[in-house]
Amino acid sequence: MSFLKETADDVRLVARGWRWGRRPQVPRSAEEWVPAARSTVFHTDWSRRRPAMAAREIAQKAGLEPLFRSQVRTRVEGLDVLERTEGPVIFVANHASHLDTPLILLSLPDEWRRRTAVAAAADYFFDTWWRAVGSSLLFNTFPIDRRGGSMAATPGEVLADGWSLVIYPEGTRSTDGWVGRFRMGAAFLAKEYGVPVVPVAHRGTFAAMPRGQGWPSPGRRQLTIRFGEPVVAGAEESVRDFSARVKDAVAALLDEDSSTWWEARRRAASGATPDPTGPKVAQWRRVWAQTQSPSAEAPARRLRAWSR
Repeated sequence: MSFLKETADDVRLVARGWRWGRRPQVPRSAEEWVPAARSTVFHTDWSRRRPAMAAREIAQKAGLEPLFRSQVRTRVEGLDVLERTEGPVIFVANHASHLDTPLILLSLPDEWRRRTAVAAAADYFFDTWWRAVGSSLLFNTFPIDRRGGSMAATPGEVLADGWSLVIYPEGTRSTDGWVGRFRMGAAFLAKEYGVPVVPVAHRGTFAAMPRGQGWPSPGRRQLTIRFGEPVVAGAEESVRDFSARVKDAVAALLDEDSSTWWEARRRAASGATPDPTGPKVAQWRRVWAQTQSPSAEAPARRLRAWSR
């Protein structure tokens, strides 16, 4: 037992010190003399062609989904909105964990999942060839350069080809599980290309696998995900106003998921939806509040107004 424990400690030590393709190759004291890295253009058109689509279907249904279900439990609500919606659409979701993307994709009906691509950070998922190929094949990702570099494909081009998109307006995973500032890229795309935005809210991914953790916590934590009614930009509505409306829709879904549909509707109608950015308290309290997994049972839909 002592030998196995020491071996495990050695493996963890090597894993912490390994560069994994992202850490700088020079000491910090010498970084200022290193030429700035140029953005690498990675082509992902191949991942949206029939051979890659067939391979992805096998990988997701035979590999990813059984593994995902073995590590977490899920509850999905609101898929009926997709029965009344024609694609392509932009799925806009909060971002708290690397579990978010498989949760969204595996919750979608097959016909939607097969025609959905995911916008991913170029400097994280496309910094090495093996990570780029793996994420493109398994999740149908395409790179978004957060630093303003040139890309082989733009979200608009992917939309124009008839693919729905998954976009995280926060741009990065939350450090404490609460919703961060929404950028306006998704709202701009939706207005520019005339496609609806389907708000998506999920809870529990931060508790199951927070930022910095490489594998879901033991015990099959509960995750919930909810799809909302499509939001369409008005003809005279500004991108900024539309983006705020999309964030409000995500906030209302989060409120609904943690309470009831009726209570959330009443708060939304009166402008009293809880702020999804969380309370202004110490960081440890914000993190602690998000470590509790959602209930395994769906909240009761009490329509008290109709019984009186």
